[in-house]
Amino acid sequence: MDTFTIGTHTVGRVGFGAMQLPGPGVFGPPRDHDEAVAVLRRAIELGIDHIDTAQFYGPNVSNELIREALHPYPANLTLVSKVGATRDEQGGWVAAQQPDELRRSIEENLSALGVDRLAAVNLRVFSGGDPNAPADVDPELFPRQLEAMVAARDEGLIDGIGLSSVSADHLRMALDHTEVVCVQNAYNLVDRTSQPLLDLCTEHGIAFVPFFPLGSGFTADNPVLGHPAVVREAGRLGRTPAQVALAWTLSLAPNVLLIPGTSSVAHLEENTAVADITLDADVKAELDAAG
Repeated sequence: MDTFTIGTHTVGRVGFGAMQLPGPGVFGPPRDHDEAVAVLRRAIELGIDHIDTAQFYGPNVSNELIREALHPYPANLTLVSKVGATRDEQGGWVAAQQPDELRRSIEENLSALGVDRLAAVNLRVFSGGDPNAPADVDPELFPRQLEAMVAARDEGLIDGIGLSSVSADHLRMALDHTEVVCVQNAYNLVDRTSQPLLDLCTEHGIAFVPFFPLGSGFTADNPVLGHPAVVREAGRLGRTPAQVALAWTLSLAPNVLLIPGTSSVAHLEENTAVADITLDADVKAELDAAG
């Protein structure tokens, strides 16, 4: 299965994540502005029709690069963003979880990208500090957050509502209030904490978009790319460990969508090629058991 849906939008299962386009720590201008623009334009040439971004990447940097490189956008391009955080002057991550902050962030995304409507926006649950740490959903605030997202959808600012950094229980709570079209959580070969959430998304036909499918980009070591089974299969296939790890992630379920990010055209081309990789059943089983 080469495509899946994000609400009313059908996309290829390998998209592009814009998180690595800004400078180090997802802060400030890119190391190489021209290369960042080239990456985005090459993504479209390769047939990528799903780009994931956020106004707080930079801040402002990713969205402005996307607009510079691709506007006016191809008719089939699905732009997905997220809300729930801002950045301070030192690049620190600051929670912005109140309903009015969510609405303002949606409007800022629209303005920066130069669009009237986004295919989906993810509510990123976040309490401040480490943006990648799991956060508890506030049972009193969460319904009001969902109301703000529903209002934005009903007013035509977004087509669909997504969630990020939540648990399966939180998704169930959300589904009591509204339709959810996508979920983004950390998931990879060695971190399968979100498996119950993936299973629930599969059951409900919701796109599951794992971030850090190759392991965290913020740590020195990488147990995913260095996993013996991944390295061995990469050598057998003549592929990179990253390609094998991404292919395994795609094989998990038909509703899994990849958004690997990079600031390099060469890496973009490598990542996009994973759709052509088929893992043997025994290798798939070995990797399934590796977590």
